Amino acid sequence: MFDLDFILTSLGFIVPVILVIIIITQGYVKAPPDHAYIISGLRKQPRGLIGRAGIKIPFFEQLDKLYLGQITVDIKTDEYIPTNDFINVMVDAVAKIRVADDDERMKLAMRNFLNKEPANIAADLQDSLQGNMREIIGTLTLRAINTDRDSFSDQVMIKASKDMEKLGIDILSCNIQNVTDEHGLIQDLGMDNTSKIRKDASIAKAEAERDIAIAQAAADNAANDARVAAETEIAQKNNELAIKKAELQKASDTKKAEADAAYEIQKQEQQKTIQTATVNAQIARAEREAELRKQEVLVQQQALEAEINKKADADRYAIEQAAAAGLTKRQREAEAKKYEQEQEALAKKAQADAEQYEREKDAEAQKAIAEAQKYSMVQEAEGIRAKGEAEAAAIRAKALAEAEGMEKKAEAYQKYNKAAMAEMMIQVLPDIAGKIAEPLSQIDKITIIGGGSDSDNGVGAIAGNVPVVMAKLFESMKETTGVDLAEIMKADTYDAKVNRNVNLTGAPDIILGSGQKSLNPNPDSDNIQP
Repeated sequence: MFDLDFILTSLGFIVPVILVIIIITQGYVKAPPDHAYIISGLRKQPRGLIGRAGIKIPFFEQLDKLYLGQITVDIKTDEYIPTNDFINVMVDAVAKIRVADDDERMKLAMRNFLNKEPANIAADLQDSLQGNMREIIGTLTLRAINTDRDSFSDQVMIKASKDMEKLGIDILSCNIQNVTDEHGLIQDLGMDNTSKIRKDASIAKAEAERDIAIAQAAADNAANDARVAAETEIAQKNNELAIKKAELQKASDTKKAEADAAYEIQKQEQQKTIQTATVNAQIARAEREAELRKQEVLVQQQALEAEINKKADADRYAIEQAAAAGLTKRQREAEAKKYEQEQEALAKKAQADAEQYEREKDAEAQKAIAEAQKYSMVQEAEGIRAKGEAEAAAIRAKALAEAEGMEKKAEAYQKYNKAAMAEMMIQVLPDIAGKIAEPLSQIDKITIIGGGSDSDNGVGAIAGNVPVVMAKLFESMKETTGVDLAEIMKADTYDAKVNRNVNLTGAPDIILGSGQKSLNPNPDSDNIQP
């Protein structure tokens, strides 16, 4: 079987090698001189490769291309454009462009022309260049466009360069190829120029023959002057050469003198260094001698200390022997004490075993108690269940009794219908009076104008509304139910009992009081039976 450590070690070496090979084979890129390879992805700023190789990390970085070579853009007006003198012309020109070399404008070119073919870049820039040429045509005359095409093309380049810089493009050249007008004015100007040229040619021929003779004489004179000037110049050059040689010799002598002086200075520096080293050596020797004497003193001191230590060792040996005797004595005492402690430990162990036995017995007793408590709780639960059933039966019996009481009360109300009605109405009288007086409690401020005597200023009239409303309520209840609450309320007064001999039968305790519930047997008295 293979060694596991060897396999793991081999894998730890082979895997990185395989990864490196994959990265190199898949990520190795080489950019030609006329292309910029842009690698982006992991870094904040993209990397650019121009005419060199690089590594692109697969899956994590992206490779884009930017064409850097020269691009030809055909700038041709599609229609006639009016010049400054209002003559419609059509101009055909050619511009040579390329991506700028500096980093900032190359970044602009990346944003606009990345991964585009030269033809596509030319198509993108053609509209802008045509617009700039149209603007320049409008500022020039027809004659200026035809006679000074260099100036015309320079103006177009200057105008277009401002827009091209924003796109990261340099304009290398702009050449005007052809200029045509709408009505043939350029041809007419050519015919006029042809006649003028012929005339000028005849005059030029006569003048040329004259000029030839003059030129011949001038040439002879100039040749003589040139020969004299040449000989003079040769003499001057020879003189300058001699002066230059003297200056060079002087400079050479100066350099040689400086070199000699530098040699002497260097020699003195070397001698100074040698002297310094000699002094340092003497100082070091003196220090070594002092160190040697110091070591001799230390040896003597150590010999003295050895003598003293020898005596001290003898004293220490005597003390150690005495201490050893004492140690032996203490060891014997310790062994005796240890034996006593072992015996005491055995006794404590026996006691602990006895206590463990007692605890086990206590645990068994606690278990029996717990079982007894469990049985008691079961019995208690049975008792609680029986109690609950009894309470439920009591509640059921109470409910039946209350139901029977309600039935009896209903029978009593049917038997004593008017008395029951009087009882209910009397019970709600306080609530009715409270509701009637409630609006008065909500009044914050009263302003009374007239309405009454000077003593109460009309306030008594407002406060008296409550009794008046109650009296009208009693009358309405008497008409609807036949129960006269006013007479019932007066049944317990002295006038009703003595003067009118009125007695109330069947009224509740709230009206009659606790000691008056029976009917009056006197047939002559006024019995009020509600």
